[in-house]
Amino acid sequence: MDANLHQKQGINHLNKVLNYAPFVAADGKATVYLTFEDWNVVADTLFQMNTPKELLPDAINAYRLTDGNRAIELDTDAYLITVEMI
Repeated sequence: MDANLHQKQGINHLNKVLNYAPFVAADGKATVYLTFEDWNVVADTLFQMNTPKELLPDAINAYRLTDGNRAIELDTDAYLITVEMI
């Protein structure tokens, strides 16, 4: 399956989050902020569009919505990343 444009944008945002997380990480945790629009593209890609796991960045082991569906947590080998909206 090829990703559609919306999924490609979401995957691109996820890669940016993964690349930025080491700069803000402390004690194995990182919080990364996205705009409302970008956060929703990521949420759609992960939770609404049935994106196959093989299309997502390899570094992501698991993901879930938290904080009343207002944050996304990404589990990686290096960090627990929380993605929030600004």
